[in-house]
Amino acid sequence: MIRQPESNFFSFPKLRWSVCHLRELLPTEQVSRGLGAPAPLAYARDEQAIDALTFTPLGATEEMTFEEALSANYTDGILILHQGEVVYERYLGCLDEAGKHGAMSMTKSLIGLLAEILIAEGTLDEGRRVSSIVPELADSGFGDATVRQVLDMTTGIAYSEDYSDPDADIWRYSAAASPLPKPPAYEGPDGYFEYLQTVPPEGEHGQAFHYRTVNTDALGWILSRVSGQAVTELLSERLWSRMGAEQDAYMTVDGKGTPFAGGGLSAGLRDLGRVGLLMLDGGEINGERLFPAEVVEGIRAGGSKRAFAKGGYETLAGGSYRSMWWVLHNDHGAYAARGVHGQTIYIDPAAEMVLVRFASFPTASNADIDPTSLPAYQAVAEYLLSKARRQPRR
Repeated sequence: MIRQPESNFFSFPKLRWSVCHLRELLPTEQVSRGLGAPAPLAYARDEQAIDALTFTPLGATEEMTFEEALSANYTDGILILHQGEVVYERYLGCLDEAGKHGAMSMTKSLIGLLAEILIAEGTLDEGRRVSSIVPELADSGFGDATVRQVLDMTTGIAYSEDYSDPDADIWRYSAAASPLPKPPAYEGPDGYFEYLQTVPPEGEHGQAFHYRTVNTDALGWILSRVSGQAVTELLSERLWSRMGAEQDAYMTVDGKGTPFAGGGLSAGLRDLGRVGLLMLDGGEINGERLFPAEVVEGIRAGGSKRAFAKGGYETLAGGSYRSMWWVLHNDHGAYAARGVHGQTIYIDPAAEMVLVRFASFPTASNADIDPTSLPAYQAVAEYLLSKARRQPRR
């Protein structure tokens, strides 16, 4: 049985069901696609050839096929677009084409994208101090950080996000955010925003990258304050209702109705493919410009490699983090949205490829799944590049 109030639905193997059914476990808020007809995606299927592609996992000596990697990575759904057309689409595990799946921390990248749109429009100043926008955070570790430092997760705050440590701050954060009634003896903060006010400073802002979900929820508060909208409303207005989405998305909320900006989105596979196309094509989709090209250019350029190196991400060595997006700085200029248990929107500009994967990998850390994922993505990109040379774009 998977039920509340045990709240252990992300333990394995329960998460293999839970990631497709979060709305049945937690209260949510809609991200509306609006009332217009969805914009259909074009198809040029090539599943058989892609399934047969081989690669060598990081740190291994034996090759693996792309199809073998799907089960090795507990894939629930995968979509690959090349030059704007779907070349690969498969549903496994708990997901089907009508279903929605937890995006986990890929939510962060969408919040970061919204922030960059508001910066490009002049609504948000990346150099402003957080406390000047959200005075409630003045006495917290976020208070004297800049919006840019929050965006790039280089804030100097005391917060631990080791999911394997039962005493980590992430679990106190989860307790504060839980929409369920608090235990009688509970005396901590109630909700995301109350918790953020308790996060103490530690070290100097701007010196090192530390992946901390609280940064994104602080950013969500900033976006809500400057826009006058909840992030669900902003996400609908700026992206979901304009990109030809075929399904509403939804976000989990805390006990006060605040959306979980750090990881609460659930959406359909193809709609996240549309987000990937928006990024690949510099803010355009279906012949309409949704945001300035400079938004994507800034994200693709990446953040500080020096600051990122201090984060210790061995499978992403040489990479950086910019506006809640992971930038690989490889030969193809790839960058990605990533979430625990194997979620990704992987964008390869050189190959004109967008790859979206939903998964329910047993452990949360992407370092455990990268060895059989990143080389697989590269193999597909190389294949599509080779194919494009033989068959020029229609």
